[in-house]
Amino acid sequence: MSDVRDLSALNSSAQELVRLSVGVREKAYCPYSRFKVGAALVCDDGTTFTGVNVENSSYGATICAERSALVAAVTAGHRKFKRICVSAEATSTSGFISPCGVCRQFMSEFGDFDVMLVRPSDKRVLFTSVHRLLPINLDPLQEFLTTGS
Repeated sequence: MSDVRDLSALNSSAQELVRLSVGVREKAYCPYSRFKVGAALVCDDGTTFTGVNVENSSYGATICAERSALVAAVTAGHRKFKRICVSAEATSTSGFISPCGVCRQFMSEFGDFDVMLVRPSDKRVLFTSVHRLLPINLDPLQEFLTTGS
């Protein structure tokens, strides 16, 4: 189950993660969609990485903020994560912007961890998890470890 909370009701570490994800959005490179997305990722050891969406005229080469933050963390040697916070403005007042299917699968490669989705304009945060976003993921490594083939 997912739940929605006001930013003011969050503890200071969650508020800081929201601040980072909202702030980094300004660094997004999105000349085609003008849709800025920011992400802040917390590793198991407390290290935090940020990422933004980087668009390309060849749309398939575009990288989302979630994957951008994860790639930075993996490049620095991290493989276990506690939480990711993703911020983007929703076009409706009732919804939240959720990670795309590729990002959901990409995140699931590293297991289940908390996901916070932020609507900066009204300071609302939806709490969920990787496995809630992608309950049946493609996990060939787990299949290999379980069956040996």
